[in-house]
Order: sequence, then C-alpha cells, then structure tokens
Amino acid sequence: MQHHEPTTMANMFENIIHMAGEDSQRDGLKKTPERAAKAFQFLTRGYKQDINALVNDAIFPTQNSELVLVKNIELFSLCEHHLLPFYGKCHVGYIPNGKVIGLSKVARIVDLFARRLQIQEQLTYEIAEAIHEITGATSTGVVIHASHMCMMMRGVEKQHSYSATSSFFGNFKTDPNSKQTFLDQVSAKC
Repeated sequence: MQHHEPTTMANMFENIIHMAGEDSQRDGLKKTPERAAKAFQFLTRGYKQDINALVNDAIFPTQNSELVLVKNIELFSLCEHHLLPFYGKCHVGYIPNGKVIGLSKVARIVDLFARRLQIQEQLTYEIAEAIHEITGATSTGVVIHASHMCMMMRGVEKQHSYSATSSFFGNFKTDPNSKQTFLDQVSAKC
C-alpha cells in the first residue's frame, strides 16, 4: 500500500504556481507555497475568531443616548468570487441604549468579518448586525466605501471605481431623519 502525504494548503499553492506555467522550484518561488499559505490563513483568520471572546466583556454602562461614531476604520477583505482583495473604509455608528462597547472592539469586529471570504454587501450587514446585537443599541448604521481588485485588475479594469454599501438597524432603518443625521456625520470632515 502506497503512503500519500496529506494535501496541505502549501501543496495547493505549489500546484497553482505550476498550473500557471511557472517552475515552483526556482529560487524565487521555492518558499512561496508556504508563504502564500500563511498569508491566506492570516487573510481568512476571521473564521477562527469568536466574537464573544473578541468583545471580552468590553461593554460599559452609559447615560449617553447620542450617536457614537467610529469613522475611517480601514478594512481589507477577499472577494468570495475571485479571491482578490477589496479594501476601503468602514464607518460604524450607533445610539446607545444604556451601554457602549469599547471603541477598539468596534474595529476588531470589522476585522473579524472582513477577514473572511466576503461580498461587500454581506460584510456591511454582518458588522451592523453584530454591533446592534452586542450593544442593544436603539439604532445602528454601517457604511463601507471600498475598491475591488476584481474590478480594477481584471474584467472591466476600472481603477478609480469604488462601491458604497450601507446597513441599518433600529431607528436608522425606520426613521429617515435619524438615518440622515447618521449619514451627515459620516460625511462630515473632522
């Protein structure tokens, strides 16, 4: 009986390099399969993160019932259709209902969902839903502006295009004035 080495992600990347027409054993590529596997595991680490452990009880009581807004959170993700990167800025806002979440945890929640194979529309929704549920906010809104390498490097090759998506929960979803106040704050220069 022949013994077969189990297939690893590095083996798969070596096959991809070979199928692209390259010699995976040439000097510049010898360690690329292992490096690519490590990079891919890093870029998809959101699958291995638990949101409750990430939040780690960083929920604090507050009397504030005005907008809490964290703007310009950088995000990097991989398009689930082509495995090409998309990147941009995420803006997260909510109106507390007796409790707030630590500001750095907002950015960590963005990363948790961004570090999965995604489409921007779903990413926006998942972040908003998580913030809304964790904080118990009366209103939650998320806006993402992102550039997609699958549109820039291939296909239509539009280097200056970007996509804007939004997701709203609570009063931001049902009250146009409340939603507009949030969007005005997202657009405001600091």
